[in-house]
Amino acid sequence: MPSSKEYLDFILEQLCELDDISYRAMMGEYILYYRGRVIGGIYDDRFLVKPTKSARALMPDAAFELPYEGAKEMLLVDNVEDRAFLKTLFDAMLPELPAPKKKK
Repeated sequence: MPSSKEYLDFILEQLCELDDISYRAMMGEYILYYRGRVIGGIYDDRFLVKPTKSARALMPDAAFELPYEGAKEMLLVDNVEDRAFLKTLFDAMLPELPAPKKKK
């Protein structure tokens, strides 16, 4: 089941306190970027983030879920209503994420 644009818009609104959030639609789902780095995405109307050390520390009870068949597991973000938490989460994760690859 592809993710809805309405759920994407809701998540983007929850992330409005962060600078430089962007997304890209991919096969009915949405990849989320924070300052140019892939941080997670919207898959089947679930907000999933990469399982970095800081994300696991901030969400110790978060479920690991597959975004799609054959993918690596990601962490389900349940606390999508709390904008301050989402800002803390993204800011903590940023240094652990790989830098974007340089285009040739």
